[in-house]
Amino acid sequence: MRTIKHLYRYPVKGLSGEKLSSVELEQGRGFPGDRVFAITNGSATFDVDSLKPEPKTSFLVLMKYAELARLDTRYDAQRKVLEVRERGGQNVLLESSLMTEEGKADIAAFFREFLGEQVITGSPKVVHREMHPFTDVSVVSPTLMHSISIINLTSLFEVEKALGKKLDPRRFRANVYFQGGQPWEEFEWMDKEITIGSIRAKVNFKTRRCPATDVNPETAERDLALPQFLRKTFGHGDLGVYAEIITPGTLMVGDKVLPLL
Repeated sequence: MRTIKHLYRYPVKGLSGEKLSSVELEQGRGFPGDRVFAITNGSATFDVDSLKPEPKTSFLVLMKYAELARLDTRYDAQRKVLEVRERGGQNVLLESSLMTEEGKADIAAFFREFLGEQVITGSPKVVHREMHPFTDVSVVSPTLMHSISIINLTSLFEVEKALGKKLDPRRFRANVYFQGGQPWEEFEWMDKEITIGSIRAKVNFKTRRCPATDVNPETAERDLALPQFLRKTFGHGDLGVYAEIITPGTLMVGDKVLPLL
């Protein structure tokens, strides 16, 4: 039986995720609170009034900045405040608003100092667009911008067996992780509907993996070359799928995932 094991959202693109026990999903919308903020890389220009999606290379992301995994970040949705700690530490390194100009300036200054010379020119900038999340696939289509990402842990187990090493599922920064069924069967669901708990969704895209998955989320070390390993071993660089929400509902850990084939 396929059941949901984990639910995650990532309020600030590139920073740590928040584990949830349940979430309310809306028709045609993505995972609530997911990638609603981003921090530019200091050299990219960003027009907040333009709705044109920006590539992930414009932002501070693990694909380039592995050191971000050294930070444990928490988002207070009521106060719109970002809290930053060293991973595993108790001391708060930063607590600032993601919505006020003063707070955003403090956050930008913190990350410029934290990353040092890796930020090539200029200064990072906190950005936010209402109802336009900064998902990696936002540049593909509006539908994908508002889709949720799903990982089949049974497929991940196949990768682990071939690699001879356990992998922290957090490397893949998905919204929904489920276990059960057959490895790689999610690729057979392309352009078909599935039920996830009480909702219906349509699988619409395979998740092509990038060097962000090379970063160990516990150690912040770039200790693997997973995209290359996937292509060499399985003949593709994909792990996971995206799905568009067709009917709204509540999603909970323990809910069943069923293909409507």
